[in-house]
Amino acid sequence: MTATAARPGSTGTGGRAERFARPVLLAFLVAAAADLAGLLAGAETVHLVAKPLLMPLLAGYAALRGGPRLLVAALLFGWGGDVFLLADNDLAFLVGMGSFAAGHVCYLTLFRRGEGQGRAGRAPAPLATGAGYAVVLVVFLVLIWPDLPADLRVPLTGYSLLLTAMAWRAGVFGPYAAAGGALFLLSDALIATGIAEWPQAPAPDFWVMLTYVAAQALLALGVLTKDTGQTPGA
Repeated sequence: MTATAARPGSTGTGGRAERFARPVLLAFLVAAAADLAGLLAGAETVHLVAKPLLMPLLAGYAALRGGPRLLVAALLFGWGGDVFLLADNDLAFLVGMGSFAAGHVCYLTLFRRGEGQGRAGRAPAPLATGAGYAVVLVVFLVLIWPDLPADLRVPLTGYSLLLTAMAWRAGVFGPYAAAGGALFLLSDALIATGIAEWPQAPAPDFWVMLTYVAAQALLALGVLTKDTGQTPGA
């Protein structure tokens, strides 16, 4: 099923699924607002309840909209990362990072298949943008490397390479996905600065979750609308 199969007013299975898509999207937005408000208020219980709901709801919305299986898989791997990162220990952090990495592999595979496709066609990811991302990654790693725990330096570097590649390739699905990829990179950079014990902005967890939730939502939006030319409100 493609993104075009679940438009408002369609009939059959696509039409029935579309009726459920909006309530699921609303539930995602409510859970995201509750999570962010809980982080600002210091209500840890709210965060523990709301965070694990986010990606399953967004994945459910993507599935109901007829999104590609790789998109749904990427979002569910993000859910795995979210859950493991709730635990405050190094093993859970590494497992969660691995789950996010699997999600990035799904995104990269999806973006590769999306090149040259779509109603207007998609050009390959620009090399100039890739070079810009590479420079940012190298500078960031050089600066943060001495402050990272020794046992996390290599895993974080490998993960950063994968994430940066995903952020760059996201542009083949249009500006929404490109913005989502950039925000995902920013969100994880904020996590890395926390691990390195760099100075943090007030309510650092709020900014991490705000950029992360926006990133996943924009990536999903870019994929779901790439063939239809729809606007976000469509």
